[in-house]
Amino acid sequence: MPQIDASLSKQPLETARRKRAALRIALSYYVSNGLSAALGLLLISGAVHLLLGTFAAAAASVGVVVCIPPDQPAPQRGKFWQLLPALLLGLPLFYGVQVLHARPISLGLLLVSGSFVAFLAGAWGKRGLPISVSIMFAMVFSMAVPNHTDSATNLSTCLYFALGGAAYLVWATLANSVLNPRYRVQMLADTLLALAQLMRTQARQFAPANAVTGSDEEVALIGALLQQQAALADQLQTARDILLESPRTPRRQMLASMLLRILEMRDHLLVCELDLDTLKTHAGHEPVLESLREVMDALADAVEQLADALLLGKVPAAVSDLRPRLAALQWSDAAPAQASPGADPSPALLARGLASRMGYLSDDTLHLMALARGEETPDVGLVRTNWQLFVSPTVWSLQPFYALWRWKAAPLRHAIRAALAIATAYLIALATPWGTHDYWIFLTIVVVLRGSLAQTLDRRNSRVAGTLIGCVMAGLLLYVHTPIALLLVIATLAQAFAHAFAVKRYLVTVVAATVLGLLQVHMLNAGSNPGFEALERIADTWIGTAIAWIFSYVLPSWERTQIAALLQRTLAAQARHAREALGLWQLRAVDNEPELRWRLARREAYDSLSALVQATQRSLSEPRAVRPPLEPLGRFLAYSYQLQAQLTTVKTMLLQRRGQLAHAHIDDPLKQSALALDAILSQDTTRAADAGPSLTDSEPLVLPDPFENDLTPWLLRRLDLATGMAVHLRSNANQVLSELSQRNAK
Repeated sequence: MPQIDASLSKQPLETARRKRAALRIALSYYVSNGLSAALGLLLISGAVHLLLGTFAAAAASVGVVVCIPPDQPAPQRGKFWQLLPALLLGLPLFYGVQVLHARPISLGLLLVSGSFVAFLAGAWGKRGLPISVSIMFAMVFSMAVPNHTDSATNLSTCLYFALGGAAYLVWATLANSVLNPRYRVQMLADTLLALAQLMRTQARQFAPANAVTGSDEEVALIGALLQQQAALADQLQTARDILLESPRTPRRQMLASMLLRILEMRDHLLVCELDLDTLKTHAGHEPVLESLREVMDALADAVEQLADALLLGKVPAAVSDLRPRLAALQWSDAAPAQASPGADPSPALLARGLASRMGYLSDDTLHLMALARGEETPDVGLVRTNWQLFVSPTVWSLQPFYALWRWKAAPLRHAIRAALAIATAYLIALATPWGTHDYWIFLTIVVVLRGSLAQTLDRRNSRVAGTLIGCVMAGLLLYVHTPIALLLVIATLAQAFAHAFAVKRYLVTVVAATVLGLLQVHMLNAGSNPGFEALERIADTWIGTAIAWIFSYVLPSWERTQIAALLQRTLAAQARHAREALGLWQLRAVDNEPELRWRLARREAYDSLSALVQATQRSLSEPRAVRPPLEPLGRFLAYSYQLQAQLTTVKTMLLQRRGQLAHAHIDDPLKQSALALDAILSQDTTRAADAGPSLTDSEPLVLPDPFENDLTPWLLRRLDLATGMAVHLRSNANQVLSELSQRNAK
């Protein structure tokens, strides 16, 4: 009975949690963007339907669908130019397919060459991938248009397509401007939720040593932390682009200041990992670490409550200061108040230091709440400076195009791979009994085949399952002869779901896109019977998925080919971050040039680590024979974050507790450590020798209580630990590079 009662008591909590999660999704920026795109599709296709008829509306809706993929929440500046390439490149290919309908060989050549050009857009990264999809959609949906022998009819179809696409460009630009205030709030809330998730995962590190140390759970926990750190770094850059644009109004300045505070929280969260392993080696650590875990979870709760309040447009409730609770923590072991010279710090000192660092998270949470409640004034100067430095460019640069033409360039190889896959699909489609529906095979290849094997495999599985569900749903709609007007509404809703969840939950996107695609094809045939068979569509999906899967092994760009460059980028970023962080002692004001240089260095350090973590994660799906050396690579990533944490602690002391440091005793150690770190990370043995011995070799440090005034010994200890981390970092980097070189030589 007690077990049953406990189970029943958990059910309301689980139900409430699921409701909160569903509400957060419904109020998210990606759902708002999906609804905006769907509303544009409905209004444009509906208006064309009333003015020009059913077929014109269907052709215009194709123009809209082609222009939708690059329509993501974005800064107002440059939004129109972000969308324009989809229409400019898609229109001639749409028309070319129309003209060549009756000439299979010429049509095949156009499809293959057009696919090559489309997938080259991947060279522009996140901005280019939606353009690739748009171009392919233009060709694929053009194949679904009935074969017209009359050139005037082909031209009119393309004019309808252009009308729909041009109308959507205007709609999307205006909608993005209107939704911009809401996007700012939603983007900030989503970032807060990502931060809270990271905090909860990190709180699990405070579990007793015998629960996770050395176990598979510990390895999984470290992997989850690295992935969530990388995801947060990616989310933060997206949020920067929107929240830091034109912070001219008090409301915008408040939201931007909250984003900058989140950046500080990420740093303070990172340093809470320091000394945990040492603390767990001492007896009696469980009560203190359990209390710290509860504090971390309480802070995560406060951050989530703030995110929910922002999404709902409410004023968040005030939260209490947790510093008194942290300061009252006592280590159960009767350890000395100070460490003896030359000895490791006592567990009591380490625990108090960790509690002090967690206090900064509590301070940051209080500042966030004060900003959201209007009780604190934003730092306008810092916000405007960050706008100038940290917002991504919106113009299209030709530099990625010039860098394409190398045989080892991943976008070039992917474009060739995709063109060969489309050529194979075209030959198979011509030979199949239902060759009139070959566009469905192409559509499957477009959405499944990705630049990495990991992404392709993930989409392969979702595509098969989602297509099966979508075919059943679309088949039922067409079987009951649903009126065209209702099909337009359903297609609109399908478009909303397909666009909203393209990144967040691809299975939902596949189901919605399958329904949308089949209804689109049905309407393009002017309501006539298209000979639809659900089994036919499923067979097409299986064929397209199999082709995409097979060709993901053709001219592969295995992750190990870019690991060396990413690793060198990370080392350079770490060295630069060390130089700038240790140079913060020169500061006389919070917003002057040295701190801005450090902020740029910090962003590059996080971004480079994020890229390396993501590449390492993708490599896990590759054949074992081509994987990079994962063990030393994992250690390299762990040491990189630990070095970041040590330098962040030093930065905090220099910026926020400089009054508790002895000026005369830290200038030389800071310079010496900066030289040593730069030399070690760049593997300059001469400069490393010139940097001198360890800071703690000359005389043992006596570490005072971290809550007392003199923090100089603690700063010197952090500098010494950072130097040791750099040595381990460089050693593992050398091992990774050596093994990669040996494998590539085989």
